[in-house]
Amino acid sequence: MDGRNPPENPTVENGAEIASPMELLAVMGRDFVSTRDIDATLARALACIARYVEAEAGALFLLDDAGQTLRCHASVGPTEIRGLALKADQGIVGRSVQTNVGEIVRDVSRDPSFTRVVDQQTGFCTRSILCAPMSVKDERIGAIELVNKRCGNGLFDHADLTLLQTLASSAALAILNARMAEELVEQERVRRELELAAEIQRSLLPEPPADDFPVHGVNCPARTVSGDFFDFYALPDGRICFSLGDVSGKGINAALLMAKAASLFRCLGKTIHEPGHLLSLINAEISETATRGMFITMVAGVYDPSTGAVRIANAGHEPPLFHDRRGAFTAFEAEAPPIGITPPDMFGNAGFPEAQLRLDGGAFYVFTDGVTEGYLADGSEFGVAGFKRLMSENAGLPAAERLTAVTSRIARADVALRDDLTLLVIDDAATAAARAGAAERTPPAGPTADVGERLLDLRFPAKAERLKLVRGAVSETARLNGCSEGVARDIVIAVDEACQNVIRHAYQGASDGDIILEVYRRGTDLVFLLKDFAPTIDTAKVKPRDLDEIRPGGLGTHLIREIMDEAAFLPSPPQGGNVLKMVKRIA
Repeated sequence: MDGRNPPENPTVENGAEIASPMELLAVMGRDFVSTRDIDATLARALACIARYVEAEAGALFLLDDAGQTLRCHASVGPTEIRGLALKADQGIVGRSVQTNVGEIVRDVSRDPSFTRVVDQQTGFCTRSILCAPMSVKDERIGAIELVNKRCGNGLFDHADLTLLQTLASSAALAILNARMAEELVEQERVRRELELAAEIQRSLLPEPPADDFPVHGVNCPARTVSGDFFDFYALPDGRICFSLGDVSGKGINAALLMAKAASLFRCLGKTIHEPGHLLSLINAEISETATRGMFITMVAGVYDPSTGAVRIANAGHEPPLFHDRRGAFTAFEAEAPPIGITPPDMFGNAGFPEAQLRLDGGAFYVFTDGVTEGYLADGSEFGVAGFKRLMSENAGLPAAERLTAVTSRIARADVALRDDLTLLVIDDAATAAARAGAAERTPPAGPTADVGERLLDLRFPAKAERLKLVRGAVSETARLNGCSEGVARDIVIAVDEACQNVIRHAYQGASDGDIILEVYRRGTDLVFLLKDFAPTIDTAKVKPRDLDEIRPGGLGTHLIREIMDEAAFLPSPPQGGNVLKMVKRIA
């Protein structure tokens, strides 16, 4: 390369003599491309360079990722200094890296930048230094430093510097290529792992149901993995549990928390059918392990196709929308904070607050903010108003097609999604029509033929602590229909006693049953129907005892009949359970 003669003792590499700088460069190049062990390759290259230049010792330093520290990755000579760390601007090697200029220092004792740390620690004596930076264009990688020339006058010359700079540039390019190759391999590994994670996430979502199934959902991730989820499944009694949630943040952390929340819902929801209680348990589990600052907004609920009733609990989520048959929309605001930031005992045994509604042929939509904050083709946000307008325009379409109308408007191929898009609908239209047809085909029987105008419809778990809600609703209904405070109070006592009897005797204290209370106005009468799903009882055995008889039990039935004008069990429904009818005349 420089036209000079090779050293008297030619460098030997793998048994072959290296007779010229060009051959040395070729040998190093072959070595760099034939192995992925870059550190071992650099060590061999440094040894070749030091032998060819006839340096007593040498070291190869690389900058760390932050560009703040130079660390020795290879060394040759009598002193082993691998692992030695210097500040990025420390010593002659640091100066060479910062200025990106090669240097010859023939007498280090006259150079104020020379640091004697290594000499002091090892006893080695450094007299002269040859240093060349390793860089590719403006990207600085490190430097190669040679110490003390063995031959001649013991001083490095400019031919040595030119050679070292050429070899350092070759080493720098090899290091950069190796790093790029490692990054590509790592990116491919991450891509495969993300695809696997996305596949696992998709497996957590429910299978698309039949077209006539009342519940449908869709999830469109903004990235490979999603922080949104939804689920629904049928219970043995025909009711359908559903949920939809949105994990804060993005990426793998959000996806992992999403998977845990979705798994908890499906696992716990198979036995716990009260949405408020279910969210309370999920919150307790998530609060124990969630990364600081992460939380989940979530809606959980139960839909009863036989009645069209929906009961939900909302933990800090976007308000679901009820679209009734008249075209009006009603929003259901969250009554509790998100999951993961709520103290586990915030709501006590009662669980998260619940709301109830009867769909009566309408549709109930639950969605994430990726829907309302999605971009339209003109760059504007879809918004709640846009969602309502689109649902009104497509109200005649099947439920699954309505969801497609939303996703096709926002999740377009030409625009990246702003956020995960997840949407769930409970469509009561078909089941309402089926209920109406069944009612027309089934003639009314006996006392249930005329119950009048419906005033109240509550479904609640058979637990004593849930009766506070029932007492309040019954009292308000009685007063709004002309009952005095005293009469309303008596009615509340009778209904509460009837509910307690169902809990104690029909369900025998089991906590997994439900009670339905319906209140009707028929002329001057208030009609109360109390229904349960417990085994059918022998109504002949349900009668008040003589008040003179001293023993526990029986007084509740006596109290109900004293307060109410009528109290009798109706024939049990075909699906089982018990129905108690109570009537109170208010005029």
